Amino acid sequence: MKDYENVIIWVDYYNKNFSRGKGRRISKSMAIYDPMISELVVAAESLGYQVEKDQINDGARLPKRPHIKSGYIMISKNESLKSKILKDIAEKMILNRTKLKGR
Repeated sequence: MKDYENVIIWVDYYNKNFSRGKGRRISKSMAIYDPMISELVVAAESLGYQVEKDQINDGARLPKRPHIKSGYIMISKNESLKSKILKDIAEKMILNRTKLKGR
């Protein structure tokens, strides 16, 4: 049964190596190479979304790519659209990556 209270966000949505047909949901300029589930969790939590341990599934497979494990998180839906949530998380992931490179 569909859960209307939460939004599923797959790691593959942010992978710059993938085309939109393979599962990327944001523009290449906002995507990053080989994102990890931990980066996704940190970005979502820093934006104020609560991610519980039982809402993280790092062994799941995106239906468009059933042969490769990628993972997803589930966050509670607020008034924002899913596309807005995806863009906000992408910006935060880029910011976190640039901070790590600057060290």
